[in-house]
Amino acid sequence: MANWFKNALGGASSSAQNAVPSADDADFADFAGAPDPSPVSITAATAASDTGIASSPTARPTGLAALFAAPQYASNSRPYTKWYRVWERTTIADFYQELFITPFLLIILFVHFWGSRANRRRARQWMSTHAPVLQQEYALVGFGGRKSSSADDAQANSSELINPEEFLKEKAANEWISYATGRQNIAFTDIKLSLVKRYNPLLMLGENILAFFFESMPATQERLEATSYTFDGKEKQLITRLQSVSDEDKKPIGNSTYDGFVWAVVHKNAVNRLKKDRYDLSLTSAKEHAKLPVWSMVLSESAEITDALLTNDLIKAINEAGEDLEAIVVTDQPVDQPKSLNDCIPRKRVSLTMKLPSSAAGYQSTLPLFQYFVRMPDHLAAVGRFRPEAMRRVRQTREDEVRKIRREVEKEREEEKKLEGDKEKKEKRDALLKNMSAEEQRKYLEKEREKDMRKSSKKRMIKG
Repeated sequence: MANWFKNALGGASSSAQNAVPSADDADFADFAGAPDPSPVSITAATAASDTGIASSPTARPTGLAALFAAPQYASNSRPYTKWYRVWERTTIADFYQELFITPFLLIILFVHFWGSRANRRRARQWMSTHAPVLQQEYALVGFGGRKSSSADDAQANSSELINPEEFLKEKAANEWISYATGRQNIAFTDIKLSLVKRYNPLLMLGENILAFFFESMPATQERLEATSYTFDGKEKQLITRLQSVSDEDKKPIGNSTYDGFVWAVVHKNAVNRLKKDRYDLSLTSAKEHAKLPVWSMVLSESAEITDALLTNDLIKAINEAGEDLEAIVVTDQPVDQPKSLNDCIPRKRVSLTMKLPSSAAGYQSTLPLFQYFVRMPDHLAAVGRFRPEAMRRVRQTREDEVRKIRREVEKEREEEKKLEGDKEKKEKRDALLKNMSAEEQRKYLEKEREKDMRKSSKKRMIKG
């Protein structure tokens, strides 16, 4: 009781301070004398940092080294400043990664825009050279719409192209297309310019490397692909304006029909590839011609067709174009192997494929061949009807293909009918078994098994 009063009155305070801690407080002995934590002043830390740096003459760099050096702070801590005072807590050393990546990004953007602009300039050069021919031959060229008659006359008489963008459309950075219509014997003409991918040199390099090792993966070449789809006597079906005009007001229309056949003049280096890739050219036989250059060959289904189509103007245009010509094709068959009777319907067209010259001056040598290509349907409508004896083999080839496809179609129909019959038999069998008892089902299944065994034994006997 006396000790209790001493403790209550504070008489034993000095002894309590010297008392040994109990066993329960042994775990906290290390923290018994630790002072209370107190925040460090940012101003004092900054001042100490400045003092520490100033005390050593070699600690603070000068000049450009100070600009790119990492900031030095006491205790490796950066000072806290206002959020907008970024320059006080950062240096260029904090942006070394960005400084390394930015030049590469700028180079990639420069190459992309330079390559796209170079392709655009190439396409405009081609159209500037060939636009007068297209304007002279067609009523509508490009995607800008039909102009008034006065504008058409002024534009046709001018030798320069006002705006190439109206005649070309950029489908991709390396592909440009155009369209022309409004001409006798031609329903419309599609034009496509395929250019190399100058905006992506790495992809160009990869394509050239693959082309060097694999013949089936040729490198991309700059080429022109133009295709004219002829009327072939279907003007009244394709032109709606002629359908609404009375018979008295109709103007006479020339006969644009001609026999269907496949004929081509092809560069020797492309003969095997084209005959392998195109179904229509696989129907022809390749022969050299004395009037053509040594680097070219004629693909034809009949010698009479070659004599009629290989004119002096065409031979002269081919000689002027040189080896830039890849193929000029007259065909009525599809490019891909026909798989249905609808694919065997003749679709007559004339196509031209040429390599683009490396400079704008080279277009002058290929322009006569392009002009002859535009006017070739007129020659076909004039001389494209041959003797029945000459077309007998041509018709026989198409009839054989139609019979082959018809047999395949009938075979598919028979298989479908067989599957439908098997399905009906199975449904009847399931319905019959469903209404039977267990004993009746067992007997029915045994009969089926015996029947199948007899059929299999008969088959073995016949084979033996």
